[in-house]
Amino acid sequence: MNMLLKSVAAALAVAGLAMPAMAENRITYKSAKTGSSYYQMGVQIAEAMKAGTDGEIIVTVEESQGSVQNVMEVRARGGDYVFTTPPALVRLAQNGKAMFEGKSDPAFDEIRALFPIPSLTMHFVMSDASGVTDFDGMKGKTILLGKGSFGAREGAKYLGLFGLEGEVEIADVELSGAVPALKNGQIDGFVTAGSWPAPNVIEAAASTGVTVLSLSEDQIAATKRARLVIPTGTYTGQDADIVTTSLPVAAFGTTKMDDDTAYELTRTFWESKSDMGAGAAWWNGVDPALLANITTRFHPGAQRYYAEAGIELTDAQK
Repeated sequence: MNMLLKSVAAALAVAGLAMPAMAENRITYKSAKTGSSYYQMGVQIAEAMKAGTDGEIIVTVEESQGSVQNVMEVRARGGDYVFTTPPALVRLAQNGKAMFEGKSDPAFDEIRALFPIPSLTMHFVMSDASGVTDFDGMKGKTILLGKGSFGAREGAKYLGLFGLEGEVEIADVELSGAVPALKNGQIDGFVTAGSWPAPNVIEAAASTGVTVLSLSEDQIAATKRARLVIPTGTYTGQDADIVTTSLPVAAFGTTKMDDDTAYELTRTFWESKSDMGAGAAWWNGVDPALLANITTRFHPGAQRYYAEAGIELTDAQK
């Protein structure tokens, strides 16, 4: 303690007062189910925040049952709450539509974006043994969609959009069994959605040999989802870019969070991203271009960081 601080401390002691301690800034980060890739991302972000702020920001990762729950909890949470969800769900909540119909709350209007995280990326994975290299080739094949997940719902939607409904056999197998089922020939392919590179696709490509199908520009337009390119060489045997679709995902807070905390969270995320990418390749697909997919307004503290970094936000995002 320098002489000035010693003098202040002594004066406070004489007055019967105590110097305030520097408190840790504790944040709750609510993302996904334990064991999922998005929960692991939360753990990595927590580690990055602690290291990048010298322990001044401590993030506790909290398990979630899904993005809708994350948004709904805004109603009862304070300024220490950070959560992940697709930006589209925030828009639905703020407009009281779909799963938020009849559940509107003024708190939803106070949601503000911080930074993007890896998108939910569609993978249509076909075994080399199936000989399938495009969607038309899927006719007559056995496909695993899984049950209840975004990937299962989206996969079923795409089969309908591309004229394959009723043309493929849907396997009654959980997604967790996709790779073994592919290896033993029980299925010809599976559909999965998650960050890329996806662990189950990595395993299938390395052990069985697969083709991950690309969508045409017309097919992408029909899905009304964001276009995403998985670069050549991401998976074993992949000798060309994979053009597919994604559902953007981002981290959000609310206006209850103070500007300095939002600034530090945003700054530390971007400054730590390359280090996180060295340990988990899914971070390498995150760049400032993903900000365009976030239609929600950004927190003023996050806006301050983007202005300093020379990253342009639209008027609608401010």
